[in-house]
Amino acid sequence: MGSHSTTSGGGTRAGLFRTPISGGVQSATSAHGLPRPPLAVRNLMEQARFAHLCTVMSEMHHRREGYPFGSLVDFAPDPMGHPIFSLSPLAIHTRNLLGHPKCTLVVQTPGWSGLSNARVTIFGDVYPLPEDQQEWAHKLYMEKHQQGPSQQWGNFYYFRMQNISDIYFIGGFGTVAWVDVKEYEDLRPDKIAVDGGEQNLKELNAIFSKPLRELLSKEAEVDDAAFISIDSKGVDIRVRQGAQFNVQRISFEGGQSVETLEEAKTALWRLMNGGRMHNLQK
Repeated sequence: MGSHSTTSGGGTRAGLFRTPISGGVQSATSAHGLPRPPLAVRNLMEQARFAHLCTVMSEMHHRREGYPFGSLVDFAPDPMGHPIFSLSPLAIHTRNLLGHPKCTLVVQTPGWSGLSNARVTIFGDVYPLPEDQQEWAHKLYMEKHQQGPSQQWGNFYYFRMQNISDIYFIGGFGTVAWVDVKEYEDLRPDKIAVDGGEQNLKELNAIFSKPLRELLSKEAEVDDAAFISIDSKGVDIRVRQGAQFNVQRISFEGGQSVETLEEAKTALWRLMNGGRMHNLQK
C-alpha cells in the first residue's frame, strides 16, 4: 500500500482506506499507529457488545445435525478476555453447546459497515458456569450491559468460553494474523478501550463529527464522519461519501498514549486545530 490512499478516480485524499490484505502485519501495525494484534483483539472484545456465535447443530435437530448454526448473542469478556454469555435453555445455540461445546465467536467493530472493518474469530469450548460462579458472572455481565441484559426475561444461565484454542484477527491495513492465545490472555486492554464504551464514543461524535467532516472535506467531499472505536494510539472513523463507506485511522500525534476521555479530546483538538491530518497519510 502506498503512502497515500487513492479514490477510484485515482486522486489522493486524506485518510487511509482499511483493506483486508495489503502487506505485512508488522509493517502495517507500525506504519499506521495500530495496537499490536493481540492488544487490538483485547480492545475489540471490550468495546463490542454483540457477536455471532457459531455452534454445531445437535442431534435433536435431525435434518440439520452436524451443520454450523450461527446466531447473534451478547457477551462480556472476563479479566482474561474469555467471553461470558447469558443464554436461555430454550435457545437452539444453548442446546447445541450442551451437546457439542466446540464453537467459534465472530466479533466485529461496533458500527461495522463492511469488510474493511476490524473483526476477530475466536475458537473455543463453551460450558455452563457452576452455580457458585453465576453471581460473579452476573456482576461482570451487568458492568458491560448496563442498559438491561437479556437475562432479565426468561430463565437465563451464564456460560463461559472456558478454553480458547485459537484466535484469527483481521484488522485492516494488511493486519491479518493468528494471535497467540497465551499472549492475549495475559494482556490488559487499553484503559481508554475499557472505559470507552458507547457513551464515550457518543460524546466524541457530538463534539468532533462536524469539524472532522469539514477537515476531511478539504481533500474530497465528505457527507458524514463518525468515530466507531478508540484505543490508546488513535481512533477509527467511518466516513461516508454518498452511498460509499470506508474506515479510516487517525493516530494521535507524537505517539502519545491516551488513557482517558479528556486526554482523547485534547489530542483530537490538537489535530483539528492543526488544520491537517498528516498522521492519516502515513
